[in-house]
Order: sequence, then C-alpha cells, then structure tokens
Amino acid sequence: MAEARGKKPVRGTQLLVEHMGAVMRRPALTFIEIGWRWLVGIPILFVLWQQALGILTEYPLASSGAGAIDFSNPWFMAQQIALACSYYFPHVIAVMHWLLPVWMVAWIVVSALGRNLLLMRIEPRLRFRPVTMIVLHTAWMVLFLVVVYGWFRSMEWVAATHVSATGEPDLVGYFIWAIFLSLGFFTLWALTSWTVAVAPLIALLEQRRSALSTLGQTLRLGKPFTSKLVEINLVMGIVKMALAVVAMVFSAAPLPFSDELGSGALHVVTAVSLVFFLVSTDYFQVVRLKAFMEFWKIFRGEEWAS
Repeated sequence: MAEARGKKPVRGTQLLVEHMGAVMRRPALTFIEIGWRWLVGIPILFVLWQQALGILTEYPLASSGAGAIDFSNPWFMAQQIALACSYYFPHVIAVMHWLLPVWMVAWIVVSALGRNLLLMRIEPRLRFRPVTMIVLHTAWMVLFLVVVYGWFRSMEWVAATHVSATGEPDLVGYFIWAIFLSLGFFTLWALTSWTVAVAPLIALLEQRRSALSTLGQTLRLGKPFTSKLVEINLVMGIVKMALAVVAMVFSAAPLPFSDELGSGALHVVTAVSLVFFLVSTDYFQVVRLKAFMEFWKIFRGEEWAS
C-alpha cells in the first residue's frame, strides 16, 4: 500500500490536517513534548532570574543610568539603553560562560531522551537508543548555533553600517536590512534543519548502527522524500511565525483598557499569551514529527505502512 501511495504525487501539506487531527486525538504525545521541554526550560529560567537579581543587587539600575531614561526622546532613550546594556554586558557574559554550556548539555540530553520516548509512543515498534539520540541532538544544536551566530553577526553589521553615535542614524535602512536578514536566516534554518530533525527518525526507523551513518543517509533520501520534508519544515516555520503574531496580538489587545483593567490583568494576559504560544509550538513540533514519520512510511518503509 505504501508503494502504491508513493507512486502518486503527494503534497506535504495535503496530509497536514490529517496529522494535526491524529496528534489532537492523542494528547499524551503533546504532553510528552511539553514535559521534556519545560523540564529543561523552567529550571533554566529560574536560574536566569536568580542570576539577574544577583547582578542587579550588586549593580543596581541607578549605577548604570537605566533608572533615569528619558522616554520623551526615542533617540536619546536608545543611547541610554545602549549604555546600560554595555554596563551590564561583562557581568552577563561572566554568567553565560558557565550557564550556557550547562544549558546546552541539559537540553541535548533531555531532548534526546524525551524525543526518543515520544517517537516510541507514536510508533511502539521503535527502540530506546539514548546514545545515538544524544549524538544526533548534538548535531542539531551545532547547526542551530551556527545559524544563530550568523544572524547575530549580520545584525552587528547592520548596526555598524546604519547607526552611528555621531551622525544621523539611517533607521529606515537599518530596519529594512534587519527584517530582511532575520527572515533570511529564519528561512535558512527551515531549509536546512530538516536534515538534523529527521535524523533521529531515520536512526530509529531504519535501525542505523551509528549516528554518523544516519546523518549521511539524511542527505541521500531521494528528491521526492526530501521535497516533502523541506515543505513540511517550511510550513511549520510559517506556522510558528503566525503563532508568535497571534500571541503578540492577544497580549496587546487589552492595552486600550489598561486604566480600567489595571497592570495585574495585563500581566495575566501576557502570561496566558506566552503559555499559549509555547504549548501551540510544542503541539506543532509533534505534528511535524508525525508528518515526517508518515512520509517515511510512504517513501521508504513499505513494511511499516500496513
């Protein structure tokens, strides 16, 4: 049956609603994804909060000039914020020198184990292979850091060429390049990350012996299968951007009524919007994995599709 379906032209987005419904009918899948992500995210956020309080206690806002920001002059305000950031930058870097490696190791290990359990829940015939999953998730992290580093350096170039402390800033050019390059790197991530995203599936479904052979196999999946993976990855990227916009709209909707609602209600709406965004993105991550697995069955796994 999979072979017959593989001979027909199949659009990656045609079956997306079907995969969304399948994941919705099995909420435990989304709970597993939320569980391992928040298992890492909540402790890291708590540590960041504690470190930020420690820095502000030792170096209060008044010492950096951030306590006297002139909000009536946007350009002068931006310069004051830049000076305050420069003041705190060495102290933040000192914390990140040890916190960032700890976060990366924790994320790689927990995500590898969590994703392995999630895939086993989607397809019970899969095996638990923690070492292979950890190596493959390390490859994902390396690619992610490369793309983020490229984006960060491009933003440095935009700021250096369009904003000057002595001359008139070219704000139009700055925002044009910032938006263009940000969307470009976002698209680059969507076009390339499928290779490391599908690698754990290939390792488990095809029972590859090593992570290296799995990464090599992801580049030799064939044009029909690869095109579907790229299509799904791009669609999921667009969905994530749409969810971010929806969350920002929800959080900003009560602003005209801030005098009547009060600051407490605004904080609640912002928190609810953030939780909505995080849970929704976790759900669509599971949908993407489900779509990847189903297309693997169509194009490469005839014995699994029955």
